[in-house]
Amino acid sequence: MPELPEVETVCRALAPRLGGRRVVAVHVFPGPLRTPLHEPALQAALAGRQILAVRRRAKYLVVELTGRHALLLHLGMTGHFRVCPKTEPREKHARVEWTLDNGQAWRYIDPRGFGQVRLCRLPAPGAEPSELAGLGPEPLEDGFSGAVLAAAGRGRRCAVKALLLDQAVVAGVGNIYASEACFRAGVRPQRPAGDLKRRAWDKLAAAVRAVLAEAVQCGGTTISDFRDVDGNAGRFDVNLQVYGRDGEPCVTCGARAKIHRLVIAGRSSFYCQHCQK
Repeated sequence: MPELPEVETVCRALAPRLGGRRVVAVHVFPGPLRTPLHEPALQAALAGRQILAVRRRAKYLVVELTGRHALLLHLGMTGHFRVCPKTEPREKHARVEWTLDNGQAWRYIDPRGFGQVRLCRLPAPGAEPSELAGLGPEPLEDGFSGAVLAAAGRGRRCAVKALLLDQAVVAGVGNIYASEACFRAGVRPQRPAGDLKRRAWDKLAAAVRAVLAEAVQCGGTTISDFRDVDGNAGRFDVNLQVYGRDGEPCVTCGARAKIHRLVIAGRSSFYCQHCQK
């Protein structure tokens, strides 16, 4: 499932293509999505409105339009967007198409149908939708630090990695980047959060920031399905040091230590028994 770097990559590609454009029409095509869509409601709310901004919050995209209307978008497992001439043939798994005033079609395609397209109202221009209330700080912004993680983990027995996956603690971190950050910080992902000292939390926060920033620069990670708006795969997979490398030598320790896999919070986790404590 796309995490912060993948969604940020899509956001940066969509913003210049959609910003300032007006929605002429909306069409909903057959197929499942996490939230049922009603074409008449979307058409009535969006037709004629100008797109003011495209921004990311956690793993969501927020497309703000005039009149405090917004679209809240989640890619699910296999969702992706295209912006192309309206005349181009529609993709097999296209779920929604917004026709723009420049003759382009903005399409959401989702083969497995786990994504979300949701119409919402903003409490004020530039504000977040109320549907996103309760999310933690953005890990690439100033509100995130080792102190934030230490406070969230104090007295808790859940695994460190499970804490990083809690979107109320830190927004946008998912399975891949939590595993990579724990490795870079030298912290075993299964350690109880309440056992970590402040220095370890500081290292972990720095590792989260570093790995996410590097992944954004690489356009995210493609394990199987992720593609950006131009159809390109993410390139960070070549930089993965533990994720998906079960049984391979540790890049730090060499042949004397191998990467192990275990399940934390229902997700595959990877770590080195030698250099992660």
